[in-house]
Amino acid sequence: MPLTETPGTEAVPDTRLRWWTELPLIVLVYACYSAGRLLARGDVSGAVDHGLAILKVEKFLHINAEHPLNRLFTSEAWIGVPADFWYASLHYLVTPAVLIWLFRSRSAHYRAARTWLMTSTFMGLIGFTLLPTCPPRLLSAGHGFVDTMAQYSSYGWWGGEASAPRGMGGMTNQYAAMPSLHVGWALWCGVMLWRYGTTRTTRVAAVAYPLITTIVVMGTANHYFLDAVAGAVVMGLGFLLAPYVSRVATRATAGVRARITTVSLASRDAEPSIVSAGCQTSAGEHIPRQRESRFAGGAEPSAAPTDAGDGAPAAAR
Repeated sequence: MPLTETPGTEAVPDTRLRWWTELPLIVLVYACYSAGRLLARGDVSGAVDHGLAILKVEKFLHINAEHPLNRLFTSEAWIGVPADFWYASLHYLVTPAVLIWLFRSRSAHYRAARTWLMTSTFMGLIGFTLLPTCPPRLLSAGHGFVDTMAQYSSYGWWGGEASAPRGMGGMTNQYAAMPSLHVGWALWCGVMLWRYGTTRTTRVAAVAYPLITTIVVMGTANHYFLDAVAGAVVMGLGFLLAPYVSRVATRATAGVRARITTVSLASRDAEPSIVSAGCQTSAGEHIPRQRESRFAGGAEPSAAPTDAGDGAPAAAR
C-alpha cells in the first residue's frame, strides 16, 4: 500500500531569507540608483526650465517655503553646517540601518517592506529620467538661492559641486531633483519605525526624521517643496504597487524552482545503463554463459540426469 502524507505535514520549500542573498540584492538596487542618477543627466537647459516651472507654480500657490529656509541656513552656520551633514550622509546610513533592523528583528515584515522601498526607488529613477530638474541651488543668483553645500564645503568632505566627495561631483547627476528620494526614503523609514518600533524613542524618530529631512532638503536648496511632495507621492504609489510586484516575483521564483526540481528529478530517475548487458547468469549457473559452453554442440540435457548418483530414480522406459 503506497504511503501518503498527512495533510498539513507536506514538505514546504525553504523560503527563509538569507543575508547573503539579500545583501547583493540591496547593493544591486543601490547601484541602479546611483547609475540612474549618473546616466539620466538630461538636457541642462530643459532641466533649468523644469526647475523654473516648479518655482513659478510654488510662488503662485504661495508654498515656496524653500526661500525663507535657505536664507536661514545661509545666515546661521550652526544650522546650515549640521543640515549639510544631514543631507550628505543620513540618506545613505539610516535607510540601510532600518533595513537591517527589520531583517533581524521584524523578519516577518521585512520582505514586504523591502519590496516597497525598491519599487518606489525604481519609480523615482523613472522620474529622474523623464523629468530632469535643476535644483534651486543651481539656478542663477537672481532667483535668491544660495548653495549651502558650497558655502560650507570647508566643513565637510563634499566639494562645491554636490554632496559627493571632493573631486567626484562630476560623477553625479545634479539634475535629479524630481522626485526627492531623500524625502521618500526618510518617509519609508518613518513608517517602518512607527509601525514596528515599540518604544517612545522610535515613535519620536519616526516623525522627526522625515520632517527634518524635508526641511533640510529645502533649506540647503537641494530640492523644491514640490520635489518633497513628489517623493512622498512616489512612496505612496510604491506602497500600492508593492503587493503586485511581490506576487510577480513569487511566481517567477516558484517557476524557476519548479524547473530546477523537474530537471533534477529527470536526471535522477533516468534509466541507468546496464554495464553487464548480455552477461547475466541463468538458473543453475555459477558463471555467465555456463550452459551455452557445456552444450555448444546442440545437445540438450535430459530430463533425468545420469550423473545424479546411485540414489537417483531410474528414468521410465
